Amino acid sequence: MNTELTTQKYDIIIVGGGMVGATLACALGNSNYSVAIIERNIPSAFDPQQPHDLRVSALSIASQKILQTIGAWDNIVNKRTCPFARMRVWETVGDTEFNCRDSGLSELGFIVENRVIQLSLLEHIPHFSNLHLISDVNIDFIDYNHDCSTIQLDNQYQLQCKLLIAADGGQSRTRHAMGIGVNSWDYDQHALVINVETALPQQDITWQRFVKQGPQAFLPLSGHHASLVWYNAPDNIKKLKSLSDKALIEAIEQTFPQCLGAIEKIEGKASFPLKRQHAQQYVKQGAAVIGDAAHMINPLAGQGVNIGLLDAAALAEILWDAQQNKQNFADLSLLKNYEAMRKQENLKMMTVMDLFYRVFSNDILPIKILRNLGLGMAEHIKPAKIRVMKEAMGLEGKRPKLAKGHPLP
Repeated sequence: MNTELTTQKYDIIIVGGGMVGATLACALGNSNYSVAIIERNIPSAFDPQQPHDLRVSALSIASQKILQTIGAWDNIVNKRTCPFARMRVWETVGDTEFNCRDSGLSELGFIVENRVIQLSLLEHIPHFSNLHLISDVNIDFIDYNHDCSTIQLDNQYQLQCKLLIAADGGQSRTRHAMGIGVNSWDYDQHALVINVETALPQQDITWQRFVKQGPQAFLPLSGHHASLVWYNAPDNIKKLKSLSDKALIEAIEQTFPQCLGAIEKIEGKASFPLKRQHAQQYVKQGAAVIGDAAHMINPLAGQGVNIGLLDAAALAEILWDAQQNKQNFADLSLLKNYEAMRKQENLKMMTVMDLFYRVFSNDILPIKILRNLGLGMAEHIKPAKIRVMKEAMGLEGKRPKLAKGHPLP
């Protein structure tokens, strides 16, 4: 039996062809770099008659600009999206509603199934001759080396590259091979995601209500469909998840706010623990981490995928600049520009979400009064509302060129 390995060499290997890894790949399309993207599981083809997936993302305007500028957005829209124009946040007294019209925009963002985003990006990869998608394979081992990293596959191929990118999620095997550690902790809460068919047409709004046990969120999907997110203690989530559809509908209608209306049908449910995690460094010589491999954030404001796409946009910009300036794209001093662009920005967003979570999960009366007053005041201070809204849409702060709708290079 022939056991000789076939070696293929690339400039860049991206391990993980999810939403963030595939975005980086497409952003590097038509560059001079030879890029391999390793994604073991390619999503099944999209069928508009299929029920909505449980895993969805709230894409910001900045994320939409990134996807549009790299050429993938039309493919996403042609499948299935749900734009929303309003966002409401309240507790008991304080109540604030954000409206895109206050910023002169037609929407605040888009709720899109993760599979639709990933599939649309992967379908776009063949448009670029310098991109090579490798699927239906397992990785036997990853040997990170600052000069030339090697990945051995289970099909007798080994891949080598000058720059190795970890885009393979929170439990990133690639990050571990790079020797990059993480700081992490678990929140004492789980989230139950429930896809439902609703009686009321309310697809232009997303909302979040805070109660003692944890937030309750509504994310609109196309048609009379929605994704509900129910945060609660792990034991309570386990009990809710075990209920029959009929009993779960009764529990939702008794617990969620009346504005939700009647639930016609449960279409799917899943739960996950809340976790915060941050890579201790984003780059090494010949290596970088992006997306969930770099950070996992409290999902309260739905910013996880958005900051991941900003990672991809920023790293692509750095690599295009290196090409233009004939620099060594794998050099640590150059890659540190990516880390400088994204690490503090991500930490800031993670800290804000952490503070938000802790303030609203605190039942101490003075804090409860103050947060309700804050929400109530925010409703009547228009400049503050617009600033918060623009932050959520990714239209404030340091932004990569792609997030502004400017193509690379």
